[in-house]
Amino acid sequence: MSALVLVAGLVVPVSTAQSALAVATGTYAYVANTHDDTVSVIDTSGNTVVDTIRVGDAPRWVAVTPDGAYAYVTNGADDSVSVIDTSKETVTATVPVGDSPRGIAMSPNGTYAYVANTDGDSVSVIDTSKKAVTATVPVGASPVGVAVAPNGSFVYVPNTEGDSVSVIDTSGNTVVDTVRVGDSPRGVAVTPDSAFAYVPNNGGDTVSVIDTSGNTVVDTVRVGDAPRGVAVAPNGTYAYVANNGGDTVSVIDTSKKAVTATVPVGASPVGMAVAPNGSSVYVANTEGDSVSVIDTSRDTVTTTVGVGGFPFGVAVSVAPQPGQER
Repeated sequence: MSALVLVAGLVVPVSTAQSALAVATGTYAYVANTHDDTVSVIDTSGNTVVDTIRVGDAPRWVAVTPDGAYAYVTNGADDSVSVIDTSKETVTATVPVGDSPRGIAMSPNGTYAYVANTDGDSVSVIDTSKKAVTATVPVGASPVGVAVAPNGSFVYVPNTEGDSVSVIDTSGNTVVDTVRVGDSPRGVAVTPDSAFAYVPNNGGDTVSVIDTSGNTVVDTVRVGDAPRGVAVAPNGTYAYVANNGGDTVSVIDTSKKAVTATVPVGASPVGMAVAPNGSSVYVANTEGDSVSVIDTSRDTVTTTVGVGGFPFGVAVSVAPQPGQER
């Protein structure tokens, strides 16, 4: 197989045959291609696709364990999660979950993965050591996204049909609060200090800012058309919001709770992730079959990488050293 990579205006074919060899230590972006049932692996050092991995039916979102050893991919059409060994770039386990899984997030210590089951109105909790679901938590109507607070205490789940966010206490896997937000919330991201959760409201062209100390909305920020994805910089200074209907990314200054830049990207962006060093944002353009790479120092797209069909979710992580123990 091959993929097309757009670099400096040139479309270049890149070999993407699944490899049995360990990847080199470095930072990689994992992109779920819904229409191709694959995950594209982008080496961020040159922003080229270096591998393509076949997963389940209609993959949607990706989350990587904190040590970079495994990537977990939700398969929306076959109610499962594919587990990729990132050192070998192969699927080593498939975990059955709830109905129509979408969002997925890892606990800070990598012990659990939390999966939002959109048609099941629930969250599946996967024990990553067992590669099995150990709890199922009922939430609101049509949960799509999910995020774990960096302190590990709570999980935040936006309910698209409920215009709310369910707050799960991880100590008992129970919903302890429900926060009313805007119209049709789709994504969620929590600041590094666990103090605020940012929730894009797809139907309201806004982002609700939740103060997690009291689980109350303290600000509403107007962004672009039909916002869906959201990611927060590692230092917490900015939140990046993918405006699916506007083909742009809004950059929110988290200290001012205001948009300070709007960046044109590809067609119908959804998933996004910030590189661990904060230098770049990777944005999956569903209708463009591409990933836009934003230079955060300039708030401009510097590279566009061709990937698979209908790329949806993206995660960026440092790969473990070859031979690193699991």
